Amino acid sequence: MGVIGEQIKKYRTQKKYTQEKLGSLIGVTTQAVSKWERGGTPDAEVLPILADALGVSIDALYGREDRSLQLLLTQKLSKLPPYEAFHAAFEICWGMILGLVGDDDYAEDFIDTFSAHSYTNRENSPDYFAKMVRDNGLAMARLSADFNQFYMLAEPNEGSTLDHLEDMEAIRRVFALFADENILKIIFYLYSRPFMPLTLSLISQSTGLDTRETERCMRVICENRLANHMTIAGVDGVIESYEICREGCVVPLICFADEIAKKSPFPIFSVLDRKEPLFKPSVYSRSV
Repeated sequence: MGVIGEQIKKYRTQKKYTQEKLGSLIGVTTQAVSKWERGGTPDAEVLPILADALGVSIDALYGREDRSLQLLLTQKLSKLPPYEAFHAAFEICWGMILGLVGDDDYAEDFIDTFSAHSYTNRENSPDYFAKMVRDNGLAMARLSADFNQFYMLAEPNEGSTLDHLEDMEAIRRVFALFADENILKIIFYLYSRPFMPLTLSLISQSTGLDTRETERCMRVICENRLANHMTIAGVDGVIESYEICREGCVVPLICFADEIAKKSPFPIFSVLDRKEPLFKPSVYSRSV
């Protein structure tokens, strides 16, 4: 079987078309479709009709779908202004979740019901959480009038996600960091400021914490590499200052903590058909 034949059979099967059904859609016999799938090549004028019937590009029939799609998305996003590019990228991510359902009708029903909320701008628009938890990975998104986020995990082909994480104690220390009320207050303040050095006294005054407690919190924050400590020489001596790191991991962590805090109260689009445990057995899990 040639590449085109393999691709025709793959997309025909995905559409749940018989060879007879596909043939009737493009005006050829069942024998013609069978011949293509066994190694024959459709005439050039048939290719656009065939691609339309299967809902794919002509490149996809030649096995170049992934490469062409990646190039197409790269070109599309790179030509947009940054603000528009991020919103366009989210729409693509949202489409990825719906596409991974593997059921066109189910995805279309969801689009009709909820997708319009991404284009509304009314006040108090609720958040809608899409969650997909399947045996080969998971994907999550939050959709609202003006606050959208996306996360996807493609699980390792071998081993467990746990094998790629730090040990439990290291992760516990991260949660302990954010469980400290004063540290969390300072982190919220630091991330609400432009990226520039801030003096210890300004942080203390802005958060309402005394200097000693502010210094303790900033020492812990710097130890976890969420901020950098700097000293600046001035006419009155050395000034202690801090600059937040631009790593960005804190923001998604807080957003997902917020989702848990909200207990997902609004309608949820979900595909939760995973049969494997979320954390498969691993070296990590056997050692704790």
